[in-house]
Amino acid sequence: MLLHSIYLIAIVAEAMSGAIMGMRRDMDLFGICVIGTITALGGGTMRDILLGNYPLGWIAHPEYLLFTVGAAIVTALVARFLHHLRNVFLVVDGLGLVAFSVIGCDIARANGMSPGIVILAGMITGVFGGLLRDVLCNQIPLVLQREFYATVALFTGGLYVGLLWYQVDPALAPLIAIGAGFLLRLLAMRFHWKLPSFNGSGIRGFE
Repeated sequence: MLLHSIYLIAIVAEAMSGAIMGMRRDMDLFGICVIGTITALGGGTMRDILLGNYPLGWIAHPEYLLFTVGAAIVTALVARFLHHLRNVFLVVDGLGLVAFSVIGCDIARANGMSPGIVILAGMITGVFGGLLRDVLCNQIPLVLQREFYATVALFTGGLYVGLLWYQVDPALAPLIAIGAGFLLRLLAMRFHWKLPSFNGSGIRGFE
């Protein structure tokens, strides 16, 4: 029940982030809804395909589509009151990232996967919807830049798996992992923590 509630919060948050990105690209309401839905459900869809987990989550529960479309429409209607649109986008995207990471880990565990695959499944759930959003909006995906993004997903998933390994209360473990992961994402944005980048200077023969 707890993880289901977290999932609903996560798909709403990610649908909002997709809608905000769509508005920044001057899309119409249909486009905003499509981008919001893909952002919210894309990561879980890819995870389920890789794990052979059928039917896909949003097919088994079509009401999730209503949640994502509704969140996108509401975001579009209140956009005029969001004066710092980029900051709002990054915050809700960060919340969705860590929540999806924990949910992806939990589903992979339920499928009997090894700890390494569980953590990777969590990362895929967390980042793939945002990757699709950025590609469709003609932007270099956050996950492929120097941002602490996939790193946050891996940290969150690894912490969640570790807490369960040490037999922390299953009702408490996801809250700790989500809280710690979200804090890391906020700190990374606040202090501009980034991974090293490599621009290929000095490399010859690949032009």
